[in-house]
Amino acid sequence: MNETPPPPPYAGRGPSRRAVLGALTAVSAAATVPLLSASPAAAAPGPCEDLLYIGTWNQNQVHAVRFDPESGTMTPLGAVAQTSSSWVTVHPHRPVLYVGGAEQGGFVRSFGIDDTTGALLQTGQIETEPVPTGSGGLSYIAPTADGGALLVADFAAGAAATVSLTADGALGEVVSSVQDTGSGPNPRQAAPHPHHVVVDPSRGFALVADFGADRVFVYDYDAPTHRLSTGADGPGSFATTPGSGPRRLVFHPDGHTVYLLSELTADLRALDWDAHTGTLTERQLLMTNAPEHTGSTSAAELAVSRDGRYVYVSNRGDNALVVFSAVRPTGLLTEIQRVPCGGVTPWSMTLHASGRWLFVANETSSTVNLFGVDPASGGLTDTGMSVAVPNPDSIAVRHCHPVAREIAGR
Repeated sequence: MNETPPPPPYAGRGPSRRAVLGALTAVSAAATVPLLSASPAAAAPGPCEDLLYIGTWNQNQVHAVRFDPESGTMTPLGAVAQTSSSWVTVHPHRPVLYVGGAEQGGFVRSFGIDDTTGALLQTGQIETEPVPTGSGGLSYIAPTADGGALLVADFAAGAAATVSLTADGALGEVVSSVQDTGSGPNPRQAAPHPHHVVVDPSRGFALVADFGADRVFVYDYDAPTHRLSTGADGPGSFATTPGSGPRRLVFHPDGHTVYLLSELTADLRALDWDAHTGTLTERQLLMTNAPEHTGSTSAAELAVSRDGRYVYVSNRGDNALVVFSAVRPTGLLTEIQRVPCGGVTPWSMTLHASGRWLFVANETSSTVNLFGVDPASGGLTDTGMSVAVPNPDSIAVRHCHPVAREIAGR
């Protein structure tokens, strides 16, 4: 049975600006007391365990889970922060978690991570919208590969931005902001709504998948300053099918192929990327719905294996995970597996760095489910293991750092 699709993201969901400012004051006052479950699960970790941080849709919490990558076991630690959390991500080198808020203003908050206990301590916050839009919603945030900035997709404001980070991972300032334009035929596409932003491997461009405009916008990107700009002739763009709602895009490790997933039509494109001209050219279009699909259509998340041999998609209309093999050297795709997601509404998913595990945030069923990944075949196996988290929407992994934990435990 197909589930009713989730309501339009970020539309009219934020509290008033007065309420937000009041809540921020309360958060700042409470920030000196890290939140951590008092259950036995909060005991000292094993020799080398990872920490999962999970955003919660409309629950104003971040939850933590301890994960043992050897045994594949997950131990819930409960809520470790009380804050709006439409997307979570970790610094590539520092023990810092960043949380994108769903309220007006485009807030990003930083939290120091205690690698031993999983506890969080708020260390900063920044408002990325110069003029609040009246309805909130950051749809995505992620650090650049060098850890020098955060990339921000502001669904509500129709803008993409960069926020500088200091050497220790602290939030700096809004370095740049660019405004998308356009709309689509779906009622949810009345204005531009950036859903994802990535920097290309050449570090000369930033690509923005815009759900509302049915476009992938291509902006100039200056790597030393982390600044986005429109260029002399404005941004380049790639147009998708009207009403498709581009949601996620990921580069293949070869640097020449981009995979683009659209939410409203649940289709997956393989695009050629020309880093000299900053242009995208379509090479393949596939449907991620099952052949017998009926009812609502909604694709959500996209991931590529480290070796580039496999591509993974979450399909919310079918409550399924779909696996594709990527043919070398073209990067073109062939579907090889389709499995139930283990719950309802697979909002997002995250591949473990080892390539052996896939975490799935099933938002409606309020579970994070663990799948095993066969690195040789790319196939997924439901481990049957899950943890209860209220309405999970995103998963960030803080990978084990045994030296840091040894020092912290002294």
